[in-house]
Amino acid sequence: MDCYDLLTLQREIREGLFELFPDRVWVKAEIASMQVRTNGHCYLELVQSERGVQLAKVKAMIWSSRFKFLSAFFEQASGTRLAAGQQIMARAQVNYSELYGLSLVIDDINAEFAVGDAELRKRQTIERLEKEGLMELQKELELPALPYSLAVVSAPDAAGYGDFCRHLEENGYGFVFKVTLFPATMQGAAAPQSVSEALSAIDPKQFDAVLIMRGGGSRLDLACFDDYDMAAAIARCLIPVYTAIGHDRDHSVADMVAHAFVKTPTALADEFIDLYAQEDERLTYLANRLKLAFANKISSRLSKIDELERRIREADPRKVLQRGYSLIVDSGGHIVKSASDVSADDTLRILFSDGTVQVKVESIK
Repeated sequence: MDCYDLLTLQREIREGLFELFPDRVWVKAEIASMQVRTNGHCYLELVQSERGVQLAKVKAMIWSSRFKFLSAFFEQASGTRLAAGQQIMARAQVNYSELYGLSLVIDDINAEFAVGDAELRKRQTIERLEKEGLMELQKELELPALPYSLAVVSAPDAAGYGDFCRHLEENGYGFVFKVTLFPATMQGAAAPQSVSEALSAIDPKQFDAVLIMRGGGSRLDLACFDDYDMAAAIARCLIPVYTAIGHDRDHSVADMVAHAFVKTPTALADEFIDLYAQEDERLTYLANRLKLAFANKISSRLSKIDELERRIREADPRKVLQRGYSLIVDSGGHIVKSASDVSADDTLRILFSDGTVQVKVESIK
Protein backbone atom coordinates (compact mmCIF):
# COMPACT_ATOMS: atom_id res chain seq x y z
CA MET A 1 0.00 0.00 0.00
CA ASP A 2 1.43 3.35 -1.09
CA CYS A 3 1.64 6.00 1.62
CA TYR A 4 2.44 9.69 1.00
CA ASP A 5 3.38 12.33 3.45
CA LEU A 6 1.16 15.39 3.04
CA LEU A 7 3.75 17.58 1.34
CA THR A 8 4.59 14.87 -1.18
CA LEU A 9 0.91 14.33 -1.94
CA GLN A 10 0.38 18.02 -2.46
CA ARG A 11 3.37 18.24 -4.78
CA GLU A 12 2.13 15.26 -6.79
CA ILE A 13 -1.25 16.98 -7.18
CA ARG A 14 0.38 20.22 -8.26
CA GLU A 15 2.55 18.46 -10.85
CA GLY A 16 -0.41 16.46 -12.11
CA LEU A 17 -2.52 19.59 -12.54
CA PHE A 18 0.30 21.34 -14.37
CA GLU A 19 0.50 18.40 -16.79
CA LEU A 20 -3.29 18.49 -17.31
CA PHE A 21 -3.51 22.26 -17.73
CA PRO A 22 -0.13 23.55 -18.92
CA ASP A 23 -1.84 26.48 -20.67
CA ARG A 24 -4.46 28.97 -19.58
CA VAL A 25 -8.11 27.89 -19.92
CA TRP A 26 -11.46 29.68 -20.23
CA VAL A 27 -13.77 29.07 -17.26
CA LYS A 28 -17.46 29.99 -16.84
CA ALA A 29 -18.59 30.67 -13.28
CA GLU A 30 -20.47 33.04 -10.99
CA ILE A 31 -18.71 35.53 -8.74
CA ALA A 32 -19.82 34.59 -5.23
CA SER A 33 -17.66 37.17 -3.49
CA MET A 34 -15.10 39.76 -4.52
CA GLN A 35 -12.63 41.83 -2.55
CA VAL A 36 -10.11 44.40 -3.79
CA ARG A 37 -7.22 44.83 -1.39
CA THR A 38 -5.36 48.07 -0.71
CA ASN A 39 -2.43 46.79 -2.76
CA GLY A 40 -4.71 46.57 -5.81
CA HIS A 41 -4.97 42.77 -5.96
CA CYS A 42 -8.51 41.40 -6.46
CA TYR A 43 -9.54 38.19 -4.67
CA LEU A 44 -12.64 36.29 -5.75
CA GLU A 45 -14.59 33.19 -4.92
CA LEU A 46 -16.11 31.56 -8.00
CA VAL A 47 -18.98 29.08 -7.81
CA GLN A 48 -21.23 27.02 -10.02
CA SER A 49 -24.79 26.47 -8.82
CA GLU A 50 -27.88 24.71 -10.04
CA ARG A 51 -31.34 25.47 -8.62
CA GLY A 52 -29.78 27.15 -5.63
CA VAL A 53 -27.39 24.29 -4.85
CA GLN A 54 -23.62 24.89 -5.08
CA LEU A 55 -21.93 22.27 -7.23
CA ALA A 56 -18.36 23.66 -7.31
CA LYS A 57 -16.29 26.41 -5.71
CA VAL A 58 -12.77 27.75 -6.21
CA LYS A 59 -10.67 30.72 -5.17
CA ALA A 60 -9.37 33.08 -7.83
CA MET A 61 -7.32 36.23 -8.00
CA ILE A 62 -6.48 39.01 -10.43
CA TRP A 63 -3.15 40.66 -9.74
CA SER A 64 -3.16 44.44 -9.49
CA SER A 65 -1.13 44.79 -12.69
CA ARG A 66 -4.06 43.24 -14.59
CA PHE A 67 -7.06 44.16 -12.45
CA LYS A 68 -6.94 47.92 -13.03
CA PHE A 69 -6.97 47.41 -16.78
CA LEU A 70 -9.45 44.52 -16.79
CA SER A 71 -12.03 46.18 -14.55
CA ALA A 72 -12.00 49.41 -16.59
CA PHE A 73 -12.24 47.56 -19.88
CA PHE A 74 -15.01 45.29 -18.64
CA GLU A 75 -17.14 48.18 -17.37
CA GLN A 76 -16.71 50.13 -20.60
CA ALA A 77 -17.50 47.14 -22.81
CA SER A 78 -20.42 45.69 -20.84
CA GLY A 79 -21.86 48.73 -19.10
CA THR A 80 -21.53 46.96 -15.73
CA ARG A 81 -18.93 46.64 -13.01
CA LEU A 82 -17.43 43.37 -11.86
CA ALA A 83 -19.32 42.41 -8.70
CA ALA A 84 -20.72 39.49 -6.73
CA GLY A 85 -23.65 37.74 -8.37
CA GLN A 86 -22.36 38.16 -11.92
CA GLN A 87 -21.75 35.35 -14.35
CA ILE A 88 -18.38 35.67 -16.08
CA MET A 89 -16.18 33.88 -18.57
CA ALA A 90 -12.56 34.29 -17.47
CA ARG A 91 -9.24 33.13 -18.86
CA ALA A 92 -7.10 31.71 -16.05
CA GLN A 93 -4.04 29.71 -15.23
CA VAL A 94 -4.80 26.75 -12.99
CA ASN A 95 -2.64 27.07 -9.89
CA TYR A 96 -2.06 24.80 -6.93
CA SER A 97 -0.25 25.59 -3.69
CA GLU A 98 0.77 23.12 -0.99
CA LEU A 99 -0.49 25.64 1.61
CA TYR A 100 -3.48 27.27 -0.10
CA GLY A 101 -4.78 24.57 -2.42
CA LEU A 102 -6.40 25.03 -5.83
CA SER A 103 -6.85 28.52 -7.26
CA LEU A 104 -7.21 30.31 -10.58
CA VAL A 105 -5.07 33.26 -11.65
CA ILE A 106 -7.24 35.33 -14.01
CA ASP A 107 -5.69 37.50 -16.72
CA ASP A 108 -8.67 38.18 -19.02
CA ILE A 109 -12.49 38.37 -18.87
CA ASN A 110 -14.93 38.12 -21.78
CA ALA A 111 -17.24 41.14 -21.42
CA GLU A 112 -19.58 39.98 -24.20
CA PHE A 113 -20.36 36.80 -22.29
CA ALA A 114 -21.54 38.71 -19.21
CA VAL A 115 -23.89 40.88 -21.26
CA GLY A 116 -25.07 37.98 -23.39
CA ASP A 117 -25.85 35.77 -20.41
CA ALA A 118 -27.88 38.47 -18.68
CA GLU A 119 -29.79 39.27 -21.87
CA LEU A 120 -30.52 35.59 -22.45
CA ARG A 121 -31.97 35.18 -18.95
CA LYS A 122 -33.98 38.38 -19.39
CA ARG A 123 -35.45 37.17 -22.68
CA GLN A 124 -36.36 33.82 -21.11
CA THR A 125 -38.10 35.62 -18.26
CA ILE A 126 -40.12 37.77 -20.67
CA GLU A 127 -41.16 34.72 -22.69
CA ARG A 128 -42.32 32.93 -19.55
CA LEU A 129 -44.33 35.93 -18.37
CA GLU A 130 -45.97 36.26 -21.79
CA LYS A 131 -46.81 32.56 -21.86
CA GLU A 132 -48.44 32.81 -18.43
CA GLY A 133 -50.44 35.91 -19.43
CA LEU A 134 -48.77 38.16 -16.85
CA MET A 135 -47.28 40.86 -19.08
CA GLU A 136 -50.53 42.83 -19.53
CA LEU A 137 -52.33 42.26 -16.22
CA GLN A 138 -51.23 45.60 -14.73
CA LYS A 139 -52.22 47.51 -17.89
CA GLU A 140 -55.84 46.46 -17.33
CA LEU A 141 -56.03 48.17 -13.93
CA GLU A 142 -57.40 51.72 -13.61
CA LEU A 143 -55.77 54.36 -11.45
CA PRO A 144 -58.17 56.60 -9.46
CA ALA A 145 -58.52 60.12 -10.85
CA LEU A 146 -56.97 61.51 -7.65
CA PRO A 147 -54.66 58.85 -6.14
CA TYR A 148 -54.01 59.95 -2.56
CA SER A 149 -52.73 56.94 -0.58
CA LEU A 150 -49.41 55.71 -2.00
CA ALA A 151 -47.48 52.59 -0.94
CA VAL A 152 -43.76 52.99 -1.62
CA VAL A 153 -41.39 50.01 -1.89
CA SER A 154 -37.83 51.26 -1.41
CA ALA A 155 -34.77 51.09 0.79
CA PRO A 156 -35.45 53.52 3.68
CA ASP A 157 -32.13 55.34 3.31
CA ALA A 158 -32.15 55.47 -0.50
CA ALA A 159 -31.45 58.90 -1.96
CA GLY A 160 -34.15 58.33 -4.58
CA TYR A 161 -36.81 57.77 -1.93
CA GLY A 162 -35.75 60.96 -0.14
CA ASP A 163 -35.88 62.93 -3.40
CA PHE A 164 -39.34 61.56 -4.13
CA CYS A 165 -40.78 62.52 -0.73
CA ARG A 166 -39.22 65.97 -0.81
CA HIS A 167 -40.44 66.67 -4.34
CA LEU A 168 -43.94 65.46 -3.51
CA GLU A 169 -44.21 67.52 -0.33
CA GLU A 170 -42.82 70.71 -1.86
CA ASN A 171 -45.10 70.78 -4.91
CA GLY A 172 -46.10 74.30 -5.86
CA TYR A 173 -49.84 73.57 -5.83
CA GLY A 174 -50.02 72.54 -2.18
CA PHE A 175 -51.45 69.11 -3.02
CA VAL A 176 -51.24 66.61 -0.14
CA PHE A 177 -50.51 62.88 -0.45
CA LYS A 178 -50.34 60.05 2.08
CA VAL A 179 -47.09 58.07 1.61
CA THR A 180 -46.42 54.78 3.43
CA LEU A 181 -43.00 53.09 3.14
CA PHE A 182 -42.66 49.32 2.83
CA PRO A 183 -38.88 48.76 3.24
CA ALA A 184 -37.10 46.37 0.90
CA THR A 185 -33.63 45.47 -0.33
CA MET A 186 -33.27 47.04 -3.77
CA GLN A 187 -30.01 45.49 -5.00
CA GLY A 188 -28.37 42.10 -5.29
CA ALA A 189 -29.58 38.54 -4.98
CA ALA A 190 -31.84 39.28 -1.99
CA ALA A 191 -33.79 42.00 -3.79
CA PRO A 192 -36.39 39.88 -5.66
CA GLN A 193 -37.62 38.11 -2.54
CA SER A 194 -37.47 41.28 -0.46
CA VAL A 195 -39.52 43.29 -2.97
CA SER A 196 -42.00 40.43 -3.39
CA GLU A 197 -42.51 40.25 0.37
CA ALA A 198 -43.04 44.01 0.55
CA LEU A 199 -45.67 43.78 -2.17
CA SER A 200 -47.49 40.97 -0.36
CA ALA A 201 -47.63 43.12 2.81
CA ILE A 202 -49.55 45.92 1.01
CA ASP A 203 -53.33 45.85 1.54
CA PRO A 204 -54.86 46.79 -1.84
CA LYS A 205 -57.97 48.12 -0.09
CA GLN A 206 -55.97 50.81 1.71
CA PHE A 207 -53.87 52.16 -1.16
CA ASP A 208 -54.47 53.68 -4.58
CA ALA A 209 -51.10 52.73 -6.10
CA VAL A 210 -47.75 51.05 -5.39
CA LEU A 211 -44.50 52.82 -6.27
CA ILE A 212 -41.27 50.79 -6.58
CA MET A 213 -38.23 53.05 -6.66
CA ARG A 214 -34.47 53.30 -6.29
CA GLY A 215 -31.92 55.87 -7.37
CA GLY A 216 -30.42 54.18 -10.43
CA GLY A 217 -27.16 52.25 -10.75
CA SER A 218 -25.16 50.13 -13.16
CA ARG A 219 -26.71 47.42 -15.26
CA LEU A 220 -25.44 44.81 -12.84
CA ASP A 221 -26.84 46.70 -9.84
CA LEU A 222 -30.26 46.67 -11.48
CA ALA A 223 -30.14 43.13 -12.88
CA CYS A 224 -32.33 41.93 -9.99
CA PHE A 225 -35.27 43.80 -11.57
CA ASP A 226 -35.20 41.27 -14.43
CA ASP A 227 -36.03 38.48 -11.97
CA TYR A 228 -39.11 36.37 -12.77
CA ASP A 229 -40.44 36.13 -9.20
CA MET A 230 -40.31 39.90 -8.69
CA ALA A 231 -41.94 40.57 -12.06
CA ALA A 232 -44.69 38.03 -11.38
CA ALA A 233 -45.40 39.60 -7.97
CA ILE A 234 -45.73 43.02 -9.62
CA ALA A 235 -48.00 41.67 -12.36
CA ARG A 236 -50.33 39.99 -9.84
CA CYS A 237 -50.66 43.06 -7.60
CA LEU A 238 -54.33 44.11 -7.41
CA ILE A 239 -53.64 47.86 -7.64
CA PRO A 240 -51.55 49.79 -10.21
CA VAL A 241 -47.78 49.48 -9.73
CA TYR A 242 -45.42 52.21 -10.93
CA THR A 243 -41.65 51.72 -11.21
CA ALA A 244 -38.88 54.33 -11.08
CA ILE A 245 -35.71 52.30 -11.03
CA GLY A 246 -33.33 54.62 -12.86
CA HIS A 247 -32.21 52.74 -15.95
CA ASP A 248 -30.11 54.82 -18.30
CA ARG A 249 -30.16 52.66 -21.41
CA ASP A 250 -33.24 50.42 -21.38
CA HIS A 251 -35.94 49.28 -19.00
CA SER A 252 -36.17 46.15 -16.90
CA VAL A 253 -38.70 43.33 -16.88
CA ALA A 254 -40.19 44.93 -13.76
CA ASP A 255 -40.80 48.08 -15.84
CA MET A 256 -42.40 46.02 -18.60
CA VAL A 257 -44.98 44.32 -16.37
CA ALA A 258 -45.78 47.42 -14.30
CA HIS A 259 -48.83 49.60 -14.90
CA ALA A 260 -46.43 52.37 -15.93
CA PHE A 261 -42.77 53.32 -15.45
CA VAL A 262 -40.66 56.45 -15.40
CA LYS A 263 -36.91 56.93 -15.18
CA THR A 264 -36.39 58.45 -11.73
CA PRO A 265 -38.22 58.80 -8.39
CA THR A 266 -38.43 62.58 -8.91
CA ALA A 267 -40.12 62.03 -12.27
CA LEU A 268 -42.54 59.68 -10.52
CA ALA A 269 -43.43 62.40 -8.02
CA ASP A 270 -44.10 64.73 -10.95
CA GLU A 271 -46.35 62.07 -12.48
CA PHE A 272 -48.72 62.13 -9.51
CA ILE A 273 -48.54 65.89 -9.02
CA ASP A 274 -49.48 66.30 -12.69
CA LEU A 275 -52.53 64.05 -12.21
CA TYR A 276 -53.81 66.42 -9.53
CA ALA A 277 -52.90 69.50 -11.58
CA GLN A 278 -54.76 68.16 -14.62
CA GLU A 279 -57.81 67.34 -12.53
CA ASP A 280 -57.65 70.78 -10.96
CA GLU A 281 -57.53 72.37 -14.41
CA ARG A 282 -60.41 70.18 -15.56
CA LEU A 283 -62.55 71.16 -12.57
CA THR A 284 -61.71 74.84 -13.12
CA TYR A 285 -62.66 74.49 -16.78
CA LEU A 286 -65.95 72.77 -15.87
CA ALA A 287 -66.71 75.44 -13.27
CA ASN A 288 -66.10 78.18 -15.82
CA ARG A 289 -68.24 76.36 -18.37
CA LEU A 290 -71.00 76.00 -15.78
CA LYS A 291 -70.83 79.69 -14.92
CA LEU A 292 -70.94 80.62 -18.60
CA ALA A 293 -73.86 78.27 -19.27
CA PHE A 294 -75.74 79.66 -16.26
CA ALA A 295 -75.09 83.24 -17.38
CA ASN A 296 -76.26 82.41 -20.92
CA LYS A 297 -79.39 80.77 -19.52
CA ILE A 298 -80.21 83.82 -17.41
CA SER A 299 -79.52 86.10 -20.37
CA SER A 300 -81.85 84.03 -22.55
CA ARG A 301 -84.62 84.11 -19.93
CA LEU A 302 -84.21 87.87 -19.49
CA SER A 303 -84.44 88.33 -23.24
CA LYS A 304 -87.69 86.36 -23.28
CA ILE A 305 -89.05 88.47 -20.42
CA ASP A 306 -88.11 91.63 -22.31
CA GLU A 307 -89.92 90.30 -25.39
CA LEU A 308 -93.05 89.48 -23.37
CA GLU A 309 -92.98 92.93 -21.82
CA ARG A 310 -92.70 94.44 -25.29
CA ARG A 311 -95.65 92.42 -26.54
CA ILE A 312 -97.69 93.36 -23.47
CA ARG A 313 -96.89 97.01 -24.03
CA GLU A 314 -97.79 96.74 -27.70
CA ALA A 315 -101.09 95.06 -26.80
CA ASP A 316 -102.02 97.78 -24.27
CA PRO A 317 -105.38 99.36 -25.39
CA ARG A 318 -103.91 102.75 -24.70
CA LYS A 319 -101.33 102.11 -27.41
CA VAL A 320 -104.15 101.26 -29.81
CA LEU A 321 -106.00 104.47 -28.97
CA GLN A 322 -102.82 106.49 -29.51
CA ARG A 323 -102.70 105.20 -33.08
CA GLY A 324 -106.09 106.92 -33.80
CA TYR A 325 -108.47 104.14 -32.90
CA SER A 326 -111.35 104.42 -30.37
CA LEU A 327 -112.96 102.00 -27.97
CA ILE A 328 -116.77 101.83 -27.30
CA VAL A 329 -118.15 100.46 -24.02
CA ASP A 330 -121.72 100.20 -22.74
CA SER A 331 -123.07 101.54 -19.48
CA GLY A 332 -121.79 98.41 -17.71
CA GLY A 333 -118.23 98.95 -18.98
CA HIS A 334 -118.34 96.07 -21.46
CA ILE A 335 -116.68 96.54 -24.83
CA VAL A 336 -119.15 96.82 -27.68
CA LYS A 337 -117.89 94.65 -30.51
CA SER A 338 -120.96 94.54 -32.76
CA ALA A 339 -123.94 96.72 -33.74
CA SER A 340 -126.21 93.89 -32.63
CA ASP A 341 -125.00 94.45 -29.06
CA VAL A 342 -126.57 97.92 -29.04
CA SER A 343 -130.19 99.02 -28.74
CA ALA A 344 -131.83 102.37 -29.38
CA ASP A 345 -131.67 104.74 -26.44
CA ASP A 346 -128.59 102.91 -25.00
CA THR A 347 -125.99 105.12 -23.43
CA LEU A 348 -122.45 104.42 -24.67
CA ARG A 349 -119.01 105.80 -23.99
CA ILE A 350 -116.43 106.35 -26.68
CA LEU A 351 -112.84 106.20 -25.40
CA PHE A 352 -110.18 108.21 -27.20
CA SER A 353 -106.54 108.54 -26.30
CA ASP A 354 -107.12 112.00 -24.93
CA GLY A 355 -110.53 111.58 -23.28
CA THR A 356 -113.98 109.98 -23.19
CA VAL A 357 -117.24 110.99 -24.98
CA GLN A 358 -120.64 109.82 -23.73
CA VAL A 359 -123.32 109.33 -26.43
CA LYS A 360 -126.91 108.15 -26.69
CA VAL A 361 -128.00 105.80 -29.47
CA GLU A 362 -130.81 107.20 -31.59
CA SER A 363 -131.09 104.47 -34.17
CA ILE A 364 -129.31 101.39 -35.47
CA LYS A 365 -128.77 100.70 -39.19
